[in-house]
Amino acid sequence: MAPLRDVALSVLDLAPIVAGSSAPEALAHSVELARTAEALGFNRYWVAEHHNMPGIASSAPAVLIAHLAAATQRIRVGSGGVMLPNHPPLVVAEQFGMLEAMHPGRIDLGIGRAPGTDPVTAAALRRTADALSADQFPEQFVDLVSFFSGEWAEGHPYRNITAVPARGNMPAIWLLGSSGYSAQVAGLLGLPFAFAHHFSAENTEPALELYRSRFRPSAVLERPYVMLGVSVICAESDEEAEWLAGSGRLSFVRLRQGRPGLLPTPEEAAAHDYTAAEQAVLLNRRSGQVSGSPETVERELQGLLDRTGVDELMVTTMVHDHACRLESYRRIAGLRDRDRKCARVAL
Repeated sequence: MAPLRDVALSVLDLAPIVAGSSAPEALAHSVELARTAEALGFNRYWVAEHHNMPGIASSAPAVLIAHLAAATQRIRVGSGGVMLPNHPPLVVAEQFGMLEAMHPGRIDLGIGRAPGTDPVTAAALRRTADALSADQFPEQFVDLVSFFSGEWAEGHPYRNITAVPARGNMPAIWLLGSSGYSAQVAGLLGLPFAFAHHFSAENTEPALELYRSRFRPSAVLERPYVMLGVSVICAESDEEAEWLAGSGRLSFVRLRQGRPGLLPTPEEAAAHDYTAAEQAVLLNRRSGQVSGSPETVERELQGLLDRTGVDELMVTTMVHDHACRLESYRRIAGLRDRDRKCARVAL
């Protein structure tokens, strides 16, 4: 399997709103992180779509992507992802066609099948309580691609619609998933596949096997290409990383309890008295998390690469202190060359 230094590294950003902060500050931090990621040589920078989440500011990926792409020069910028059940395919095509027209060759459109929110909020987004079933997703996806290409089946009701500026400006399209369903669809369509290892670690290897076994070469891709989303905190020591990771753990427990909120401080997390049930939730989650000193992180990421054989790692880092978050990414970038210090980047 490829050594870590030869594998592309990317960033997944949820624009976390931390305790004592605000959404405008979170979005400003995303701009700073995107510029830092570009300077450090990360391959792409994706933002995730979540709704009704007080601690996540990235509810409108297309808007945030436009801002981040304008604030950077080379790094690919995209969605990780746009949740197709929440949007008419025509709207997504127009938005991302415009992004591609404004920033040609730099835009990724990662598509997800889940709503990314609770049922009531999903109904408010779609103006209907009807869920998008697995049977409907392929039809919605085909419509989306057709708006970009202008190629429709004879007699299709949308055949005479011209999606401007989508037609002729199709970004790179990815399928996202956390189970076997999207893995199979991505393989059958010959698309690159991004898997959410950071919250579905138990499904990672089975899903990747399905993707690779079902893969059919396409005009987009000749061979399977997998990017793995992984939660990483890289600090000076294992102890410091464990301390910083407390914020994400407490936030995850509250989310599972139906009480999402701002990302707490590590002090608040350290003072929390976890129940047995909460500890069980965290134990199950830990398999998708990597944290520690650079030596520990390098060892664990290399082990993950050896087990999965993926082509790219997309790192998400959720810590309360923005400076620590930036430093974590600097240390991760520094793993490519252990002789080079993770020096701070002048922006």
